[in-house]
Amino acid sequence: MAMFRTLYRSMTGFPGGFWVLWSATLVNRMATFVYPFLGIYLTTELGYSATTAGLVLATFGIGSVAGSLIGGELSDRIGRRPTMAGAQLLAAVSTAIMGFTPNGVAIAVLVFFMGLGVSASRPAVQAMIVDMVPQKDRVRAFSVNYWAVNIGFGFSAVVAGYLVHEGYLWIFLGDAVTTLICAVIMWVRLPETRPERADTASSGTEAPISSRQVFRDSRFMTFCLLALGVWLMMYQGWSILPVDMAGRGISTQAYGLIIALNGVVIILLQIPVTALVKGRKLGLALVLTLSAVLLGAGFGLTGLAGTSLIFSALCVVIWTLGEILYAPASSAAVGELAHTQARGRYQGVYSLSGSMASVLAPLVGGLVLDHWGGYSLWSLCAAVGVVAAAGFWILFHQPARSTDGSGGDAEDKPAGPQEPVSNPAVRLPARAVSDQNSTAGIG
Repeated sequence: MAMFRTLYRSMTGFPGGFWVLWSATLVNRMATFVYPFLGIYLTTELGYSATTAGLVLATFGIGSVAGSLIGGELSDRIGRRPTMAGAQLLAAVSTAIMGFTPNGVAIAVLVFFMGLGVSASRPAVQAMIVDMVPQKDRVRAFSVNYWAVNIGFGFSAVVAGYLVHEGYLWIFLGDAVTTLICAVIMWVRLPETRPERADTASSGTEAPISSRQVFRDSRFMTFCLLALGVWLMMYQGWSILPVDMAGRGISTQAYGLIIALNGVVIILLQIPVTALVKGRKLGLALVLTLSAVLLGAGFGLTGLAGTSLIFSALCVVIWTLGEILYAPASSAAVGELAHTQARGRYQGVYSLSGSMASVLAPLVGGLVLDHWGGYSLWSLCAAVGVVAAAGFWILFHQPARSTDGSGGDAEDKPAGPQEPVSNPAVRLPARAVSDQNSTAGIG
């Protein structure tokens, strides 16, 4: 009964629009078939090498880099809803066409556009959650939304593992159709939540900060650099891990079942772990440091798994625990630290770390796997985990400079003159602090 009470408390108190977004996310992720199996498709079905597969997968990351910045900019300029719907439509069309062409160059181009569409919607989704949910509930909101992502992913990993025996075309078409349904739900059912721009000409206030000024926020960019290391590890599990396991003689069905543990563990533990973290009031430094340690340990131990399915499954469970801690805490932190009218841009720049990792991870992972073997690859992941953990601990224990202030979201407040809120996690640029004084009501 205590578990059900915890689940109920964690799932209540959100606005209706949040649940529409949650439902659209669930539908989309229940058929995320293509990317997890694309490396296997390229190497076993089309006969490309692991290095070539890594290059093709890297084009997804290149598209993601562009999509993160474009999506962040568009979500602040034209709105969250059209950005999300348009991006999902682009991803659906690209995925569908991909299933009908065996040409490697054409697949690489389509993977680029698929990555662009997938990543362009991410900053808008995150910014909309920040728009709709008060600061005190944001970690919980991101956790519940991430829960939907992994309910769908756990389902899709198992189904895709068996669909490939009926033909790879089915995973392309299934992914495309559900992505299209997601776009329709977003366009028809979601309200627009973008904060109204202040009339700067009449009010005498400064314009909201630009993307360039976000990049000049040195403390925030340090956080993004550490996030890049975390994402470099996680993308190995979705791109090179299936190739490595296939090389060790583990079947696609077994990989599907093992990787599905990632979603199953998150489904079972995401809400309880989030409630535990919130109840103990653990700081971001401890949560993010622990997440990096678990991720590094889980991927590092993969190098010792060999052909053991049980050991491989245990490794997935360990790094999944790190993912459970990292994902909602990091997204909520960015939301708290972003200027009200630049939430999309901040989320876009943060998403850029994941997008860059999606370029580098399969490229580096494929090269290391081909030339030095799996043990070297997973040992490298363990080292990255240690460095990221130390970086998070140091960063979040550094005081913000008092000369230019620190910005971020505090509790939602009515419009009116407010003092900037000091936040030790991120130091905003001087322009952002000035905007914070002039626009008020941040949250």
